[in-house]
Amino acid sequence: MDRNQEIALAKMRKSVEKLGSSTESYGEKTLMRFLIARSMNPEKAAKMFCQWKKWRAEMVPLGYIPDSEVADESAAEKVYLQGLSKNGYPVAIIKLNKHFASKDQVQFKKFVVHALDKTIASSFNGSEIGNEKLIAILDLQNITYSNVDTRGLITGFQFLQAYYPERLATCYILHMPQFFVTVWRFICHFIDKATQQKMRIIMSEEQKQEFIREVGEDVVPTEYGGRAELVLLQDVVVNY
Repeated sequence: MDRNQEIALAKMRKSVEKLGSSTESYGEKTLMRFLIARSMNPEKAAKMFCQWKKWRAEMVPLGYIPDSEVADESAAEKVYLQGLSKNGYPVAIIKLNKHFASKDQVQFKKFVVHALDKTIASSFNGSEIGNEKLIAILDLQNITYSNVDTRGLITGFQFLQAYYPERLATCYILHMPQFFVTVWRFICHFIDKATQQKMRIIMSEEQKQEFIREVGEDVVPTEYGGRAELVLLQDVVVNY
């Protein structure tokens, strides 16, 4: 960590205290995620950090979302957790053709948090370092208009941006149909530029092979050209 980062961290800690909160028990790597997300502005990072702490206390009072609270969403079997990529990032796959807009938005939001927390937790043994990232694969194969949940997709990306800063390494989008292009352009209005730059839409065979190399053949499922079997999110056991 260079001198400028140390100064920014010190200022952020003081700003958090001025806002009536504390950074105690949070390491430098965790705090740096908020600073990076706010272009190293200590005041903005402090505000984001305090909002995150408040949100976590309200949304995740136990520190995690139990399976029992997201049973209906899990039953759709639309999220898979594939282990670690070549770079050591946990790989989550979302099959959009198994998703339908939820009538229970509270449970849906809890499921988003449940999936993100479980994915991140699968990347470490013992204790969290604070800077763990994840790879998301959004599979749009065989989707129909009934699977298009604009509100749900926006919620997922906004949760990533607001409450999981600097957690996303890359989001690969596979099998995007032509009719979804307009939908995606609309969704992008709600995604900040930093997050958009982490999006990779896989269209050509060359891009597909590069995707497989980057993630790793042993992690990419056979249906996408790799050697792995799909593993349901609920079948993975993690220690939070």
